[in-house]
Amino acid sequence: MTEIRVPGLGESVSEATVATWFVKPGEMVVADAMLCELETDKVTVEVRAPSAGVLSEIIAKEGETVAVNALLAVLLSAGAMAPAQPKLDGPAAPQKAAPQIQEVKMTDVMVPALGESVAEATVSTWFKKPGDAVAQDEILCELETDKVSVEVPAPVAGVLSEILAPEGASVAAGGRLAIMAAGAGAAAAPAVAAPAPAAAPAAAPAKDVEHAPSAKKAMAEAGLSPDQVAGSGRDGRIMKEDVAAAAAAPAPVAPAPMQTAQVSIAPPPASVPRAPVPAEDAMREERVKMTRLRATIARRLKDAQNTAAMLTTYNEVDMSGVMDLRNVYKDQFEKKHGVKLGFMGFFVKACCHALKEIPEVNAEIDGGDIIYKNYVHMGVAVGTPSGLVVPVVRDADQKGFAHIEREIAELGKRGRDGKLTMQEMQGGSFTISNGGVYGSLMSSPILNPPQSGILGMHKIQDRPVVVNGQIVIRPMMYLALSYDHRIVDGKGAVTFLVRVKEALEDPRRLLMDL
Repeated sequence: MTEIRVPGLGESVSEATVATWFVKPGEMVVADAMLCELETDKVTVEVRAPSAGVLSEIIAKEGETVAVNALLAVLLSAGAMAPAQPKLDGPAAPQKAAPQIQEVKMTDVMVPALGESVAEATVSTWFKKPGDAVAQDEILCELETDKVSVEVPAPVAGVLSEILAPEGASVAAGGRLAIMAAGAGAAAAPAVAAPAPAAAPAAAPAKDVEHAPSAKKAMAEAGLSPDQVAGSGRDGRIMKEDVAAAAAAPAPVAPAPMQTAQVSIAPPPASVPRAPVPAEDAMREERVKMTRLRATIARRLKDAQNTAAMLTTYNEVDMSGVMDLRNVYKDQFEKKHGVKLGFMGFFVKACCHALKEIPEVNAEIDGGDIIYKNYVHMGVAVGTPSGLVVPVVRDADQKGFAHIEREIAELGKRGRDGKLTMQEMQGGSFTISNGGVYGSLMSSPILNPPQSGILGMHKIQDRPVVVNGQIVIRPMMYLALSYDHRIVDGKGAVTFLVRVKEALEDPRRLLMDL
């Protein structure tokens, strides 16, 4: 016999309320199955079975207040059940035999490490449903962070018992996503360990849910009714923090139909309100929630405009020298190094060369200080189906053409496949963005904070130019350098772009450090 007692509730919390029992006396449970749920002033605490067995008796009923370590129930374990059964000889023996409880181990599926400075992610897709059999390392779900998508594999082979974080939910690093049942009796585990999904379609009215006692008190003090508060607990149960959030939220435009004469001026919205759309047009529209990646891109680009004194300077470069050199050596280069000789390697080396002369373009502002970086971590913007990402080629100033081209090719492929890690996209000191691959002839790139410079490449196009007094046709490209004028002066920005132009028009200058 095993006693089920109230677990530790946290610092300065001495009691809780029994909110829900998920198992009735006489029912068989597996190890780690959820027995009941307790509510404190701030959190919901789950009480699980320490071993497999049968729930013999419930001591503390729903709604009762219990102290830490108080007796909640009694569990008759599997080992204790067998001796209690009489050993009978005859046809009646099979009917009175002790129930066979197969060993099932419940395993939590946790949110993996999301990368430096990333605290949460959004559950984008579940590939399995409760009750599905899962092989070890099979992908269960996909999480979306500000920059990358993270796949979550199954830690063990078994059955997906319960999904704790549904699609669209925000989860913290190290949080619980789901529960898996592994072992000989895993196939039967979902029916016992996860009764909650079966009750979901019932959609009980909010007034039938027993809200947290602390939440009731807070609602009374704030003058709020349960209909005005969105509950975050199980089955829509209202917690204390839900009341605080509702009280802090701005009042709705029309709080009550009979008070239309009292109009309050709301603060201006963050975006322009959408104009009314005719019904026939609305039927042909599709509303899709903005992904976390797209929302982060939008926020960071706007922050860059609002924070930096951003300015752009332009120049053009004759690409004949690079193209001639590439045509001569591209086959030998690919044969020896196993990677194609592209244009990006020349631009990376040219920028590294120019950054040595103009170090402020490779620096950043931190409060009242300027941080000059004695290294070049080159960010290379890559377009993906989900949006623009910027993987980083670290210590690009110390690497040769082959190493740079190989690393850019690998990072680009990983970016398009959604396999980039947060570490591969952090720490860049300067960025190159190539809009020319999409046909852009000229544009003004936006800074990638906290960097103070970004180079925009564009389409190579044959244009008439004057060379030695003669009009000739040359493959020309417009270059654009956007920079933070708070740290980079106009002279430094123009000089940087001229040095890039000179190195590209005569690549031999890179070899001689000129």
